Amino acid sequence: MERTRSFPSRRRLLKSAALAAGPYALLPAPRVGAQPRSLDYPLATWEPATTANYTASSPPESRVPDLVVIHVTQASYANTLAVFQHPRKKVSAHYVVRSGDGHVAQCVRENDVAWHAGDWNHNLRSIGIEHEGWVDRPGYFTDALYEKSAQLTATICTRYGIPRDRTHIIGHYEVPGTDHTDPGPNWDWTRYIRLVNAA
Repeated sequence: MERTRSFPSRRRLLKSAALAAGPYALLPAPRVGAQPRSLDYPLATWEPATTANYTASSPPESRVPDLVVIHVTQASYANTLAVFQHPRKKVSAHYVVRSGDGHVAQCVRENDVAWHAGDWNHNLRSIGIEHEGWVDRPGYFTDALYEKSAQLTATICTRYGIPRDRTHIIGHYEVPGTDHTDPGPNWDWTRYIRLVNAA
């Protein structure tokens, strides 16, 4: 059967693709976990949640939080970051604190609305901090976790003029209508608030 139209050769297609890609070949590839120009908390590393799991504020300056909500992940640090990066999970927090060394990851910019509280009003008015561990395993609440988290919370409170007290630093279980119990009965609120005020 005779061809009615001619197709470009494989060599010609590859050559065209190479020419089209040429200007981009010299650009550096973005690094995984690359830092944005500036983090809200400079001691954190940038581990961004997918944009499918939070709401970008518009304009960014319009959001002024007046609460910090304390969470416990019920998962490992790595698994929590993976959940926030999965577009079908529909959950995120601004920060995650690692148990062993207190390392802080920022996942959502503070100007944006993380989906952490389970209540839209509380999401709008708060910064969410997840802590690696399980509510029934107090060994995850290490000295490093308490100290680094308290420094983070103190910085947030200073930035937004949030009082450093239990009325404004609350547990997830205190959000109206929630079915969550975190941070749970093993979380030492007295110690935590003392550390926040000393930071």
